[in-house]
Amino acid sequence: MTEKKYKTRCGTIHYWVSKQNKSTISLIFLPGLTADHRLFDKQIEFFKERYNVLVWDAPAHAMSWPFDFSFDLSDKAIWLNEIFIKEQIDYPVIVGQSMGGYVGQMYSQLFPNKLKGFISIDSAPLQRKHVTAIEIWLLKRMEPIYRYYPWKLLLKSGTNGVATSEYGRKLMHSIMMEYDGDKERYAQISGHGMKMVAEAMEMNLPYEIKCPAMLICGEKDMAGSCIRYNKAWHKDTGIPLKWIKGAGHNSNTDAPKIVNKLIDDFIYHLE
Repeated sequence: MTEKKYKTRCGTIHYWVSKQNKSTISLIFLPGLTADHRLFDKQIEFFKERYNVLVWDAPAHAMSWPFDFSFDLSDKAIWLNEIFIKEQIDYPVIVGQSMGGYVGQMYSQLFPNKLKGFISIDSAPLQRKHVTAIEIWLLKRMEPIYRYYPWKLLLKSGTNGVATSEYGRKLMHSIMMEYDGDKERYAQISGHGMKMVAEAMEMNLPYEIKCPAMLICGEKDMAGSCIRYNKAWHKDTGIPLKWIKGAGHNSNTDAPKIVNKLIDDFIYHLE
């Protein structure tokens, strides 16, 4: 994987890319809120020799810091598209975990004819109809709550609360330690991210996925109402929903072999 940079008006995005050839499918891995590119290590290792692969540290995360917070979800999707243009990536398959799934949906909204495929891992639909007014209100006011919570509790919820496996928890602990001693940054990233999602929902756009798609969700995903959202998303759209037994919110780290097989099968039917 080759590390590269892309400059935006708010800061520089760091991303990693491995290319086979232009005609090969491109897998784009987008980590969730506060996580970094390491979240997809098991997927990168599995796919990088067969497909074009790209993963980023999302704006304001890990290596993509410092970063001004004057951006929204559509900016992230636009910057992602500009990176695709720079790297000559056509018709990507976006694999988004949690927040990464929201970015994928915004990308589909802005560039409906560019996606070859979309895979949501423990994410949720952006359509306004799936959330209550109270949920929107809370999402827009989470930053001070994160500032209030002791770091030890945040560290615990950010590791044990999102993963069930030893590997998944150790990985998230390592990622979370990026913010050790800088809870202010963690609170700002978390609060800003949730506010972005709420504002995107309030736009009340269709967020229709017009390409082949698949939903993946851990049976023990306790992040918010992710399980309820995925059931509703599947029922509303008919997009296939795959449950991962024993996995938490980061099901790709809790059950990497199972998730890799699902992604592999999905790609097989695209080719």
